[in-house]
Amino acid sequence: MSINSLEYLEMADAANKWDQQDETASSAKVSANKRQQAAARRRIEMLRDIRECGLTIEEAKELGLLH
Repeated sequence: MSINSLEYLEMADAANKWDQQDETASSAKVSANKRQQAAARRRIEMLRDIRECGLTIEEAKELGLLH
């Protein structure tokens, strides 16, 4: 296949499809990563609160504060 037989519109369409797929995949990864980070921050904050109250991990589990 020679370069002259390729159509610019076909190449542009293919490039746009790849770009959209890449953006969709990367945004899904970013959003999943942000959800994981938020969950980790909430858990850390909960553990700090438990420690400030003077409870042990076992006591917090018995009270249903930790799963």
